[in-house]
Amino acid sequence: MKKAVFYNIATLSLIACCIFFMPLFSSAQTRGKVEVVKDPLIDTLIARRPSLNKNNINGEETANGFRVQIFFGSNRQAAYDAQAKFMNEYPEIHTYITYIEPNFKVRVGNFRTRLEAQKLETALGDLFKSLFIISEKINPPKPDAAND
Repeated sequence: MKKAVFYNIATLSLIACCIFFMPLFSSAQTRGKVEVVKDPLIDTLIARRPSLNKNNINGEETANGFRVQIFFGSNRQAAYDAQAKFMNEYPEIHTYITYIEPNFKVRVGNFRTRLEAQKLETALGDLFKSLFIISEKINPPKPDAAND
């Protein structure tokens, strides 16, 4: 018990000593200048930042959106046939074929909302058997300069 009391007294006296001598040490400091040294490549990186933030390898920006999947299967020729069949009916809508072993997927459109994708899905109901709306990164259309 005596050790605990002695420890507390010693701790308090040490703290009091630090508080007393602190102003003496802090007053010895002088004000100065801060010099920032940076690599010139940082400015280059800051200038290139907008192009580095693009998510697509082709330099196109991507956004979250929806596509309609019109084909899923392991037959490559059937995937290309489904793509050609769609492109004959809707040549203005982009198509995308992806291969994730062992299946091919044909997805169409770059829709910002699910409602737009559902409109196409209902229009394609007669052409394709199984249609799914898939949420994924899309290539949004570029704004027209004439509309400004």
